Amino acid sequence: MEIGKLPNEILEKIVFNNISHKRKEVLLGASIGEDNAIVDFGEEVCVMSTDPITGATKDIGRLALYISCNDVASSGAEPIGVLLTILAPPTIEKKDIELIMKEAGEASKELNVEIMGGHTEITDAVTRTVITTTVIGKQKKKDMINSKNAKVGNKVLMTKYAGIEGTSIIAKELEDYLKDKIGKEKLIEAQDMGNMISVVKEGIICGRIGVNYMHDITEGGILGAVWEGAMAMGKGIKVYESLIPMKEVTKEIASILNIDPYRLISSGSMLIVAEEDRIQTIERELEKEGIKVTVIGEVIEKGILLERDGKLEEIGPPGSDELYRALSILT
Repeated sequence: MEIGKLPNEILEKIVFNNISHKRKEVLLGASIGEDNAIVDFGEEVCVMSTDPITGATKDIGRLALYISCNDVASSGAEPIGVLLTILAPPTIEKKDIELIMKEAGEASKELNVEIMGGHTEITDAVTRTVITTTVIGKQKKKDMINSKNAKVGNKVLMTKYAGIEGTSIIAKELEDYLKDKIGKEKLIEAQDMGNMISVVKEGIICGRIGVNYMHDITEGGILGAVWEGAMAMGKGIKVYESLIPMKEVTKEIASILNIDPYRLISSGSMLIVAEEDRIQTIERELEKEGIKVTVIGEVIEKGILLERDGKLEEIGPPGSDELYRALSILT
């Protein structure tokens, strides 16, 4: 099978179809395009998400916390605590584990979340360190976002830029390969994009304003997120390639490696669907935090479409992320 997240078609058939037992306390469970599970706790809800770090080998302690906190924030919830599981191969040294925990500890302060516990194990079941984080957040039940409230004519927005996380990881992992091709200055710019991977602020802000859907843009990139968003909302989406913001250094690296930057993992960017009359408020409040937001399309009745060079193309489901194809140069 291809490296990366299990394709959605297979996920439906062999994973979701075997999740049959339900409880009334679970308000939102496993489904495509939804980043979290939500459990009823009276006037408040508990929002939970879990994610592994598998595509990177550098800064993984920091990435692990940010990625899962991003998912919780996509519900408009505030992340509170995290459980951290580290599975490391026998070749790891104590200083490597210490570095991971130092990175995670610093990230927890930045995000204002507590590392509540977890598990650390040395095992020959893995050939490199794998970190999994489970984040728990809270939210008032009245503020829950329901993706089914999205309507035809709602605007589709995204924060920051396409390909943020992928650009940073590639620039770090393939530094020796890229440094003579794009130059030191651009390489540093690409690596520093990793400082933009949190969407916690925009998630909480947009949750407070009131939007109809949010989705952390991760594996599959912006086009994958659009497809998953349409599935979650039960509506169509049309986006315009010319409106999708992307750093020039991302385009340049993608060209060198012959990968599609619109299908490149983009933690740090949030997909948002909102009523048109809320756009100005969203733009104003995010601007106060220095967060760029761009309208890239709209909700339509049917179809998942990309307008490129004046022509409409159908957006298919996400496959293996372009990050893995880029990193294959190392093997």
